[in-house]
Amino acid sequence: MTKKCIVSMILILFLACAGVILSTAHSKESSSGKQYEITFIELGSEGCLPCRMMQPVMERVGKDFAGNVRVVYYDVRTKEGKPYAEKYRVRAIPTQVFLDKNGKEFYRHLGYFPYEEIVELLKKHSVKPVK
Repeated sequence: MTKKCIVSMILILFLACAGVILSTAHSKESSSGKQYEITFIELGSEGCLPCRMMQPVMERVGKDFAGNVRVVYYDVRTKEGKPYAEKYRVRAIPTQVFLDKNGKEFYRHLGYFPYEEIVELLKKHSVKPVK
């Protein structure tokens, strides 16, 4: 096995674990009853390269906007995630859906969405980083 192959496998495992961590965090946040200003829903799949590229972006948004933005990830190719693909009418992955504090969708993006552009979107909706 080549060094490049090993590094790729480690990256895939890391990103898969990040998805599990984000999904688990969503469950805990939802049950806490906390009211967030924005919910950022990422609909993708572990087998999709642009979707995997979104994992560190989601982690950074979750960290930098903690308490103000809830980050949720659904793998739409799994049994658990498929209903969300239908609910949010996913046509391509990755898809990012942004909901206001009342649960109303106010923005949708298809494809890789850079961190800096997400920050600008959040700032337009009066949500600032906690740093």
